[in-house]
Amino acid sequence: MSDPRDDRPITPGFARYEWKLREEIVVRCRELNERGLNRGTSGNISARCGEGFLVSPSSFPYEMMQAEHVVPMYFDGSYAGKLKPSSEWRFHLDILQARPELQAVIHAHPIYCTTIAILGHDIPSLHYMIAVTGADTVRCAPYETFGTQELSHNAVEALGKSNACLLANHGVICTGGNLGGAMFVLEEVETLAHQYFNTLQVGGPKLLSPEQMEDVRKAMMGGYGKARPRD
Repeated sequence: MSDPRDDRPITPGFARYEWKLREEIVVRCRELNERGLNRGTSGNISARCGEGFLVSPSSFPYEMMQAEHVVPMYFDGSYAGKLKPSSEWRFHLDILQARPELQAVIHAHPIYCTTIAILGHDIPSLHYMIAVTGADTVRCAPYETFGTQELSHNAVEALGKSNACLLANHGVICTGGNLGGAMFVLEEVETLAHQYFNTLQVGGPKLLSPEQMEDVRKAMMGGYGKARPRD
């Protein structure tokens, strides 16, 4: 379905907006490695853009990547330009289609998320900050080969209405209303995975109850973490 000879802009009439989004994807790709959230070219990032989405190219070194290397894709699975999209483009496409409120998807292989995914565990409600995912649990999707439609199906199902899920024996997917939001969720989920891993060494965590988690959500909706002007 892909035609690499097709150089259509993904967002006709919005060239400046598209270019800025391409530049931000490049910046975020580099941040993954700089912040220790990924290694090499194993991660990938997408952002909704007009009639489709932009996604990082397949196996392209982040330190060499420029805005023009980011690949425009459409929701029929076709893409524009000379470079191939990430091999994981299917779950980027399916998540953005299934969740119209989302604008960005980040996939990476951070050490602790991947360790918990290798164990096949969900990350439970061991700390109140799990609420930033929009759920009480970060679910682990069953294993399937990378880049397959089966993996995409499992990822969409594990994600549900949450902003994060693990991929068994693979890594993590985090989403958000923009690229910064998705990166924030990724950093928080990696911290939760680290905390969970540590507790597993000494008998496991004491979990927060559904009622306690509901109190956390209410507190966050009330303005937790938002800057307030001085009196």
